[in-house]
Parts: sequence; C-alpha cells; structure tokens
Amino acid sequence: MVLKTPPRFSSVATASSSSKTAPKGKLSSLFTRPPKPTSSNPSISTQKTPENSSDIANLSSLCTKPTPGISTENQSKLASLLGENREPTSTKPKNSTKLGNLSSLFTKPTSSNPKISTEKTSKISSLLVKNPKPTSAKHQNSSGSSTSDVAEKTQLLKFINSNCKSGNITHSDALRFFDEMIQMKPKPPMSYFNSVLGALSRSKHYDTVFSLCHKMLSVGLGPNFYTLNILLNCFCSLNRVSDGFVVVGSLLRRGFRANIVTYSTLMRGLCMENRIYEASRLFKNLGKLGCRPNVVTYGTLINGLCRTGYSKNALKLHEKLTKGSAGDTFECKPNIVWYAALIDGLCKEGLIEEAKEIFVEMKRVGVYPDVIVYSSLLHGLCFEEHWDEAKALFYEMIDEGVQPNVVTFNVWIDVLLKQGKFKEANEMVQMMIQRGEHPDLVTYNMFIDGFCLMGRLDEAKNTLLSLPAKGYEPNYYTYNSLINGYCKKLKIEEAKNFYKEMIRKGVSPTVVTFNALLNGLFQVGRVEDARKLLSEMKVRGIEPDVTTYTIFLDGLCKNECLSEALDLFHTLENGKFELTVETFNVLLNGLCKSAKLETAWDLYDRLMEKGLVPDVVTYSIMIHGLCKEGLLEKANELFLEMEAKNCSPNVVTYNTLMRGFCQNNELEKVVELLHKMAKRKVSPDNSTFAIVIDLLSKDEKYRDSLHLLPTFPAQEQLEKRNDSNSVV
Repeated sequence: MVLKTPPRFSSVATASSSSKTAPKGKLSSLFTRPPKPTSSNPSISTQKTPENSSDIANLSSLCTKPTPGISTENQSKLASLLGENREPTSTKPKNSTKLGNLSSLFTKPTSSNPKISTEKTSKISSLLVKNPKPTSAKHQNSSGSSTSDVAEKTQLLKFINSNCKSGNITHSDALRFFDEMIQMKPKPPMSYFNSVLGALSRSKHYDTVFSLCHKMLSVGLGPNFYTLNILLNCFCSLNRVSDGFVVVGSLLRRGFRANIVTYSTLMRGLCMENRIYEASRLFKNLGKLGCRPNVVTYGTLINGLCRTGYSKNALKLHEKLTKGSAGDTFECKPNIVWYAALIDGLCKEGLIEEAKEIFVEMKRVGVYPDVIVYSSLLHGLCFEEHWDEAKALFYEMIDEGVQPNVVTFNVWIDVLLKQGKFKEANEMVQMMIQRGEHPDLVTYNMFIDGFCLMGRLDEAKNTLLSLPAKGYEPNYYTYNSLINGYCKKLKIEEAKNFYKEMIRKGVSPTVVTFNALLNGLFQVGRVEDARKLLSEMKVRGIEPDVTTYTIFLDGLCKNECLSEALDLFHTLENGKFELTVETFNVLLNGLCKSAKLETAWDLYDRLMEKGLVPDVVTYSIMIHGLCKEGLLEKANELFLEMEAKNCSPNVVTYNTLMRGFCQNNELEKVVELLHKMAKRKVSPDNSTFAIVIDLLSKDEKYRDSLHLLPTFPAQEQLEKRNDSNSVV
C-alpha cells in the first residue's frame, strides 16, 4: 500500500475556528490564582485561604449548559461528599454554582464477591487476621499497639498500595481493605485511602467511590487534593461535568491550586458532553491559569474535536504542534492515544487520504499502530471501497504481529455481507474463531442485516432464533434490521410481530423502528394504521424526527391524502420544526403529480426563502411537473438554472426533459441533450434507450443519420473490443 506524505497546513486550528456561536466571556476571568503554595509540591497549596465566592461564581460561568436546581436535601448531600458541612438554606445564595440533581450519585453500591484464586485468598486472609494482644506491656508501643500489630498493618498497607497501583484488585477486595483501614488506630495516611479510591475509579465503580468518601467523612477524614481530583474524574466519566465544576470550586476554596491533571479532566468531561467550544476556551487559557498543556491535554482536545465532527481542525492543530509552530517552548510528541483518535476521526469524516498520511507519519516517528488504529483505518478504507488497500492493510497488521480483535474482523465481515458474499463472510468468522476471537452480538446483527438486505428473510429469522444458544439476546438493532427487511418485502404483519416481540422482551423501540414500520404501512396503503402508529410513537415518549415526518408526508401524498399532507406540513412549519430539502421534495412531488403546479411553485420559493438549497431531486421533480403541463420552455430554463448553480443533472433529469421534447416533436433538442449527457459522462439507462427508439421511430431523417447521435463511454469500450476482435 503506497501512502503519501502528510500535507503541510499554513494556519492553525484555533478552538473557535469551527464554532458558530462560541460562549461569551474570557476563560482567563473564570479562575483566580490562590496564594502561593507553601508546600514543596508546586501543584498543591497546603495553606488554607478564606472562602472566595467570586472564584466559585466565575467557575460556574464556564458551565454554560443549564442544570436543574437541586433540593435542600441534595445540596446537603453534595456538601457532605465534599466535606463542606454547611447549614442548608431554603434559598440559593448569590453567585452560587448550579449543581444539578445529584441524588442518583449517592446510592449505596451493591458489592459483588467475585471469585479469587485460593492463593490470593490465603494471602489476603493472613493480612486481615489479628493476633491476640500480648499480655506483657513491654511488647506494646506508646500508642498501645503491639509490635506485631504494627508490622501487620505495615504489611497490609504495602500490599494495598502495590495492588491498587497495579490494578490487581477486585471490587470486593477494595471494600474489605477500605473497611480494615477505617478501623485502624491511628488511621493510615490519606494516600492509602486515595489508592483504593483511585483503583475503584479506574475500574468504573463510581458509586462506590462516592459511598466510601461519605464513610471517610463520617470518621473525620476530609478529602485532600488527590481525593478531589478522583471525585472530579468520577463526575466527568459519568457525563456530569457540571457537578465536576462544583468539585473544582471546593478544591479552590480549600486553597489548593488546580494543576494540569485537574484541567485536563475537566476538558475531557466537556468533550464527552460534546461541549467542544467550552473545552477549547479552557484549553486556550491554560497558560493564563499557570498550567502548561501536556500530551494528555492535547490528546484530550484532539479527541474531542474529532468526536464532534471537527477532524480538520484537529488535524491542523496536530500539524502545528508536531511541527513546533504552536508558540510553545517545548516539543510535544503525540502518543498512540492521540494518533488513534485523529485517524479514527478523519476516517469517520471520509478524509481517508489524510488518515493514511497520519498513519505513515506515526510509524515514521516511532509510534507503532495498535489494533485500534488498524481497525479504524481498515474501516475507513472499506467504507470508501478501497478494497485492495484494505486487504493489504489487514495482512500488514498480521505481519506486524498485531492480533486482530473482534472489531477488526467485524469490519471485514460487514464489507463482505454488504457485497452479498456470505460464503466469504462465513470463512472470515471461522478465521476469527481460529485466532481466538469469538463472534459477538454485533457480528450476528451484521449477518441478520445482510440477509435482510438480500431478501433472505428466513435465514435472517433463523439467525435471530439461534442467538440465545450463543449466549446473546437480540437488541434494538437486531429487531430494527428484521422489521426493515420484512417491510421492504411488504410482509407487514410479520414486521409488526417482531415489533410486538421486542416490546414483550423489554427491548425499547427507537425512532428507526417506527420509521421502518411507517414506511411499510404506507407502501401497502394502510394509512389509518400509519396514523395510529404515529400516535403510539408519541405515547411511548419517542419524538418523531425529520425522517419520520418526511416518510409520513410522502406516504400521505402517494395514498391520495394530499390535503392532509399540506396541513401537516403547515403545522410543522408553523411549529418551527426544522425541515430539510428532502421534506420539501416529497411534498413537491405530490403536488406536481396532482397537477397543482402553482402550489408547487409557491412551495419551491419558500424552500429557497428558508435558506435551503434545491438538489438534483428538487429540480428533476419541478422539471417533470412543468413538462407534464407542456411548459417546456420554462422547464428548459429551470434546467439551465440548475447547471448555472453547479447542480449537476442526473440521468433522471435528462430523461424527463428529453421525454418532454420528444412528445412535443422538438427532436433537435433531444439530440442536443443526448450530446450533453455524453459530454458529461452521464450513463444512459433503459429509459434513455426507450426515448432514442421513440425518436428514431418518429422521424426517418434520424434513422438515416444515426451518426448524429452521441457515443457514450460504454459504447466506446464495446467498439474497441469489437475492433480488436476483428483484427484477430
């Protein structure tokens, strides 16, 4: 696979370059520096400062998403969690931070007791068993503890610290160790408690972290700088970044100085909630806040830009950072996480060439791709139908010793199934199993979807029935594929049975489910059932989207309910529903086919007034309506307008206008359009050939002058093949 060198960009991607309406205010005013720390750690100030309400108010201004007010009880819970035991008030103090409803965050965890090895159990048990107290006073130290007790506690604390840092600790072990430390006298340093909390946070037991923090406070152990950062990470990981800002406010009130870890965590939380403008503002002002971004900070922002559809901006930022032109006085070498996020984002936005160039760059600088990078690039190549490059990349991955995982295999299987290559897809499944990977629910869903696309409904249903034996239960995607497949084959009752089954099994239908069913009902003319289904959709709390209403309007128009379609359209328009050009197209089509051309023209004008751009379908519909009414000159004018606006006509547009000219015996214009088609390499279809035959049958002159008709690319290839055969 030949890949090119990445292009150079002359301008940097500022965080606001992609924003439409960036939040107001400068981030530099959101945080004021605390007094100079007296601790040897420059990131932490051990000196407490008076509570600064302006800092907290400014901090809340960055959190621009409105959050609901919380009850007095929940305010008390939050204050309790942070060790701020204030008396709750019935009214919110001036400049207080909006916290959001936190009641769900303080539920007691339900601990499980996973199996651990006999050796490990024995080792832990030996650490937790207390020896009998010595009877002799000479064996006790000044605090009343025996020498053996002290040694035992020291051994336990070392064991806890080592296992928490290595991640070699289960949920039940962590709870047991924590309870043991709580009972120790004197209490161990906070660093040991933080080790347990950090391990639980890394294993995503966030509710347990909150519960244990409450327990610590109940015995007089208040959170320190590291504890607060662990809490911040928990909130951000739960998509509760607004509550994370409250934690940062508490950190500032205690006189600590937020460091780059704190701000990077906040940035990650904002990015996870797709609040990329606020994350960018925070990033741009890190220097003013006394922090210098590190590789994690840059990687966080690049990942956030990519996941919100701003991969081009992420690429420009990457170029500036790696080429040393970002204004920093240090070099920042991207890591594997950074590269993986960038390649994945570029592939998802169809920027496959740029992704390939970054792939080459990362190998050149000594960052070797892992299975995630290979899978992302492989998916991008397959999506763009670069089959040969995808195949070469797959074999390169294996040659480099990178073991493909189930995601990698699923990419290939999806490609094969969409091409109808079920035999090859099954062979890929066998290869997956041989390499130690097992098909997951996504794999089986792809087979079900592939069978449905090919109309092989019985095989799709059999795959569904086999899922429980393989250890899987169907999800909404499984049922949506089946419902869509059966509706396309007009087997509506079977599709409705799948819908009832998913409800019965507790699988919540999605808007896609209802869209497929509505489309099927309208195709078989069951308009009343479609109306009832739309009402049921709303009752279930699923809001119809623009696709739903487009399907509904199209169904009404095609089932001779044009008046109802117009009423619904006006209701949507007056309700400020954001309509698309596709929505206008279905109604325009209905109006033109019902010979309501004047109304169609009014609607066409409103489409442009709303700032929507007519597409090739819009023009083809209007040209067809004009030709049907014999208004060929106006149809031709619209055709020329279409070309002038850089909207390329397709074969349907040409056929529509040519048929109109042919019926009006304007045969020269038909020939002219045929030549335009050939020049623009628009391939003719069966309708085009039917028009040509009609043209030749109407006028002997054209039968005698076939050379006046154009030669299309397919014809040229055929003629060359015939010439070569004749030479032989």
